[in-house]
Amino acid sequence: MNALTPQSGLQALVDSVRAEAAFEPDAVPTGEAKKETQIIAIYGKGGIGKSFTLANLSHMMAQQGKRVLLIGCDPKSDTTSLLFGGRACPTIIETSSRKKAAGEEVEIGDVCFKKGGVFAMELGGPEVGRGCGGRGIIHGFELLEKLGFHDWGFDYVLLDFLGDVVCGGFGLPIARDMCQKVIVVGSNDLQSLYVANNVCSAVDYFRKLGGNVGVAGMVINKDDGTGEAAAFAEAAGIPVLAAIPADDDIRKKSANYQIIGEPGTRWGPLFEELAANVATSLPQRPVPLTQDQLLGLFSCDQTGGNVVLEPASQADMRGGIVVTRPSLEVVYDAV
Repeated sequence: MNALTPQSGLQALVDSVRAEAAFEPDAVPTGEAKKETQIIAIYGKGGIGKSFTLANLSHMMAQQGKRVLLIGCDPKSDTTSLLFGGRACPTIIETSSRKKAAGEEVEIGDVCFKKGGVFAMELGGPEVGRGCGGRGIIHGFELLEKLGFHDWGFDYVLLDFLGDVVCGGFGLPIARDMCQKVIVVGSNDLQSLYVANNVCSAVDYFRKLGGNVGVAGMVINKDDGTGEAAAFAEAAGIPVLAAIPADDDIRKKSANYQIIGEPGTRWGPLFEELAANVATSLPQRPVPLTQDQLLGLFSCDQTGGNVVLEPASQADMRGGIVVTRPSLEVVYDAV
């Protein structure tokens, strides 16, 4: 058998490229343009109410005739629990591991489930101490792409992300332009606004690098009327999409896994307004605040805004008087 020489190998490559170039390109589409899916990433501090907001928002959108896909990207895998009445659905990570061990392929019906017109799934994450949550996010999206993510036909894809985890996996939609816009969920407390500000900083950073993702606005959850979250949104240059009050009826129904974003109910108009604002709000380049500016949103009685930082000394660190010793550094004369 004749060995393949470098010259013949090069000629084969040239012939292959020429043969590929000989194909006529597809005709330019002239029909009606297809509606683009809005992919929206929602960020916020853990426990601030992202999952509550998204479950009710996605349900309302579905009731309005929209095709909605809700993807939980939190390792706790609780984004869809309210939607499914507290029932946990199998996550993509665990299903992928189980199927791989059995030599089987993951099918869409293994990981995506329907309720009230909403399609929902959980990426999941590793058990405590057994892996990186951010890497789990990346693996989950790689599997979604294999399942045809880019070919699915939805009006909205809503991604639920932790905002107080700063590793690369959780910043994936912002860093890689995987979504068009970001929504932050916060409340009238410093920690949730600190996280919201970090998300704004990430968006601003990647915009400087040529990214296209912007912040569409803020949802104020558990709003007690004190105004700090609204003041933050104004200072950051982003709109308030909705303010969900700190109401005991909402708290009880949420704790009992009841959807309140239902048309014709007491809280229906609130989520109808939120759905409309989410649909039309344009992605903005936010103006991140400094730590001192964040503190300035609150009374000094609530924060350390009036604290003066007192530098420590070596004597403080050693618990007594420090004797200065001659330096052992060798200094060479210039030649």
